[in-house]
Amino acid sequence: MKKDELEMNDELRSEYDLKSLRVRRLGSGRKSFGETMVRLEPDVAAMFPNADAVNEALRFLIRVMHDNQPLVPKPQANNSNAADG
Repeated sequence: MKKDELEMNDELRSEYDLKSLRVRRLGSGRKSFGETMVRLEPDVAAMFPNADAVNEALRFLIRVMHDNQPLVPKPQANNSNAADG
């Protein structure tokens, strides 16, 4: 037997022609299905060495925004006697 015949020992049917099959490569997002990909503008991307640095910065910003939320005063009980005084 020839080497090609040994390598072609598979279960594909002969009517399947895979020679014209094209594989679309979409970058690193292709490998990790289900993750959301966000594109950064070049000037922003230049500030971060990798995705972990971006995530760390965004988490910090979220904490700062959360901690600086204005406190909503609790509604005061309507005490009509205090206004009469």
